[in-house]
Amino acid sequence: MNAPARLSLYGLGLLAAFGAAFVVAGAVVPESAVEARAAAEEQGGHGGHAETAPEGEAASAALPGLSLEADGYLLSPVAAPAATDEDGELSFQVLDPEGEPVTEYTEEHEKDLHLIVVREDGSEFRHVHPELDAEGTWSIPWTWEEAGTYRVFADFTPAAQEDGITLTRSISVPGEVEAVALGDEVRESRAGDFDVRLEGDLVAGGSSTLTVEVSRDGESVTELEPYLGAFGHLVALRDGDLAYLHVHPEGAEPEAGQESGPTVEFATEAPTPGRYLLYFDFQVDGEVQTASFVVTTDGTAAPAQSAPATEGSPSESPADDGHDDDH
Repeated sequence: MNAPARLSLYGLGLLAAFGAAFVVAGAVVPESAVEARAAAEEQGGHGGHAETAPEGEAASAALPGLSLEADGYLLSPVAAPAATDEDGELSFQVLDPEGEPVTEYTEEHEKDLHLIVVREDGSEFRHVHPELDAEGTWSIPWTWEEAGTYRVFADFTPAAQEDGITLTRSISVPGEVEAVALGDEVRESRAGDFDVRLEGDLVAGGSSTLTVEVSRDGESVTELEPYLGAFGHLVALRDGDLAYLHVHPEGAEPEAGQESGPTVEFATEAPTPGRYLLYFDFQVDGEVQTASFVVTTDGTAAPAQSAPATEGSPSESPADDGHDDDH
């Protein structure tokens, strides 16, 4: 996972670890849902240190990823290694309105839950998929590679709900932090052996189209493979509070064995003027790569036009580049 200006986003982590090896903000992932909710309340009832919703939440209540609770569902305290370079496990629960761990989910993009971890300066990013046990605890092997404050996003749809939910917590990983200054515009990114370019503009308060183009050694890449039900996924976050943008890949879901490229298009909605951090996941030869970008809008840009048809249409059978995505 690479990006210009040292947007090297591969190793990331997810939560504040202070105290024992698997402690977050003083609360270990609970043995029961009731204990988990009580632990969260003891930390300030959604307002404790490191768990407070980011500034601007009241003005952006409609945006996902700004609260640890929504529609009665609560993200429990998260357990993880207490320091960098320690092998361990990251774990948490999602609690329903009755305080019980959720054990049944509706699959979205081939997974029951998507976990996004981003360092608050945008320099570290990870999109992973933990495993769910019978007691409703999600877990995944975890190692912190860099110190810093991280935002952890759980993106899921409970089986009892029609709409998806995104919950978040902030975590601090102790250690020396090397600040990374991001530019206002980063349109070209290096991801593994691939060069990735972003075209189009965000429009504050409106919709627009962003087009991502992938090449390697100066040649267009037409071997983009389906990954999580699409030819590419784009996570877009508002700099500062890291609120989610509405981003949807355009086109139909690809069939197994189809390939596409070199472009993938996304319909986007930017709520306000400002700087936005974008992370594009794609798969070639069975390996997932991530390219990162920075785009700034003042609300004056015109909606981007869809990219014209290019050589390198999908092999085997025609397919659109992408499908609807909540990420």
